[in-house]
Amino acid sequence: MADKKVKDQATDVDQANDQVIEQVESTESKASTFTLVRQESGIAHLIMDVVGDTMNTLKAEFADEVSQTLQAIKADSTIKGVILLSGKKGSFVAGADVNMLAACNTSAEVVAISRQAQMIFQQLEQLSVPIVAAIDGPCLGGGLELAMACHQRVCTDSGNTALGLPEVQLGLLPGGGGTQRLPKLVGIQKALDMMLTGKQLRAKQALKAGLVDDVVPASVLVKTAEKMALAQAKKGLKPKQRKQSLLDKALENNRYGRQVVFSQASKTVAAKTKGNYPAPLKIIDCVRAGVEQASAVGYQVEADHFGELVMSPESAQLRNIFFATTEMKKEQGVAGVKAEKLNAVAVLGGGLMGGGISFVTATKAKLPVRLKDISHQGISHALKYSYDLLNKKVKRRFIRKSEMQKQLAMVTGTVDYTGFKDVDIVVEAVFEDLSLKQQMVADIEQHCGENTIFASNTSSLPIGQIAAKAKRPENVIGLHYFSPVDKMPLAEIIAHEGTSDQTISTTVAFAKKQGKTPIVVKDKAGFYVNRILAPYMNEAANILLQGEPIDKLDRALVNFGFPVGPMQLLDEVGIDIGAKISPILKAELGDRFEAPAAFDKLIADGRLGKKAKKGFYLYEKSGKGLFAKKGKQVDTSIYRLLNIEPEGRLSEQEVAKRCLYLMLNEAARCLGEGIIRNARDGDIGAIFGIGFPPFLGGPFRYMDKVGLVAVVKQLNHWANEHGDRFTPCDKLVAMAEAGESFY
Repeated sequence: MADKKVKDQATDVDQANDQVIEQVESTESKASTFTLVRQESGIAHLIMDVVGDTMNTLKAEFADEVSQTLQAIKADSTIKGVILLSGKKGSFVAGADVNMLAACNTSAEVVAISRQAQMIFQQLEQLSVPIVAAIDGPCLGGGLELAMACHQRVCTDSGNTALGLPEVQLGLLPGGGGTQRLPKLVGIQKALDMMLTGKQLRAKQALKAGLVDDVVPASVLVKTAEKMALAQAKKGLKPKQRKQSLLDKALENNRYGRQVVFSQASKTVAAKTKGNYPAPLKIIDCVRAGVEQASAVGYQVEADHFGELVMSPESAQLRNIFFATTEMKKEQGVAGVKAEKLNAVAVLGGGLMGGGISFVTATKAKLPVRLKDISHQGISHALKYSYDLLNKKVKRRFIRKSEMQKQLAMVTGTVDYTGFKDVDIVVEAVFEDLSLKQQMVADIEQHCGENTIFASNTSSLPIGQIAAKAKRPENVIGLHYFSPVDKMPLAEIIAHEGTSDQTISTTVAFAKKQGKTPIVVKDKAGFYVNRILAPYMNEAANILLQGEPIDKLDRALVNFGFPVGPMQLLDEVGIDIGAKISPILKAELGDRFEAPAAFDKLIADGRLGKKAKKGFYLYEKSGKGLFAKKGKQVDTSIYRLLNIEPEGRLSEQEVAKRCLYLMLNEAARCLGEGIIRNARDGDIGAIFGIGFPPFLGGPFRYMDKVGLVAVVKQLNHWANEHGDRFTPCDKLVAMAEAGESFY
């Protein structure tokens, strides 16, 4: 079940396919999703086209229609084989309709949907004539389960073609037989890897794994599928033997080897999820049931587990995130104001951020980038950033080398402003220095057109201050990315009071083209994400200074559900960067943002974090030979430097909650001040920007679950114990007294 909408791709589709689609469109039954079109060759085309939707998704109400179509195939002796294809160019089936699950009230209703899908796919699999899935574009979730029920699969070599079972990302498992069929096609280990991570395979990867039988250009997709069906009709429907390496045979073809595979998978899951996500262990259980017991048992276990997971609070929150992001993708920056078309982009600054912004602009937004830095070395570093990422894709067979070269050519560099005259938007990613950023605005106004947008990637400086000396302040806006840019999905769009509606809408559209989920926030120091992160980080520092060990602090928050702990995060960001942001926030927002003064000692000692290979942790190898230790280790000398005795008196739960509740309080304050438009944007911002535990749904959904009265009570308790920084904000107090909730 796919969790993201994939863009339509203009491809040259086989002429026969076009003719078939035309035939479908000319039929009287416009409301029909599945249409059977018979060919003179004896091969029938079964075309799926969900009317009114841009993507095909599977719905429970299709069951009767599919059953009737399959009966028609069985009853027609002239049909030698069937090709299953999509009536939507560049898109096969994006998954099952998630709304269908949201409408269920009990696990029994969900189990019934799962069993229905399993039976329909079983009918497909048991057809006496061969059926071949012709896949072009996304084939995900229920779409892949549908394709796996066919006797063979052929897909296009298009970059848009992707096959996977990403249900785990919604806290679910494949409920239409996917946990049973995938291991038979690609092996237990590969199937677990795909289902436990939600990983999607590109065409060549799918071929190598045995998930598809052939990969061809889109222009010959249907003809190839027809030939496969005819060839299989001649030799009869015989199951294809999967190729196995000696190691795979040793691990997967006997009970003891499988026990090792399942045991290792369970350990890996436990280490990664910390017990916060139930779906992965249930996926392992389904696969184990299918290979160790009768096939019918495997299917029943799958349906039962699917029913339990849909009703779980974790899946409910993950699906809330899916619905929220889907809704946000449809929204404009400013309602009724259409975005201007962008043809060319410039980036100022060749550091990590500049390199990352250039990469996503060239590869995802497909826009040419002019990159400016003060030195050729800076340009080289930024270009190497793109080269390294694209080269990895080539090695993994995601893209061809020719495609890599084409994408690299989209980014050009300069040490002056040549080539800037015609750019539509300039993204500034220079140092956090107000006068420098104001100078950048002046330079762009001098060297670019009067409508060119200046978007600052500042992480904390108010945009109004950056635009204070601008001749055209209406063109100045904040566009705050998160590091690493190629991986982090969030972008904050910050409009100051003078930013035009046109600039807001165009910048939001630009961020979406880069593959980002943008949230529009009000212009105030720290904006939203860094503003709620700062109190959380400061409290972790306070707890450290009170005698809690560094590794215990990080472990407490990781076990709670954050991807990394606060001390490691500070090392990753850079302790010096944190030190620069703190005074800005304190000056604009008050003393609660003051970082502990003891941290000045860290900078004086050269402890800048990972980039200096020394912060709270050491990042160099220690010891020699067999005794060498790799990776990060707590540097215990930091305790002496900060005059700390690491006693560790607090429970992990108290450590986590003290950090978290300051974040919750600041999030509510941001909503009260109108920094964010609504609780939904606040939840998405926290999850995508700083890794707030997704299974908890975000700060606002979490507060609703705990209850605002309980949150206020806990904050007041800590305010009496630890100081005014815990005083609950007016918004929280007022809502708690009124018995309200955020959703």
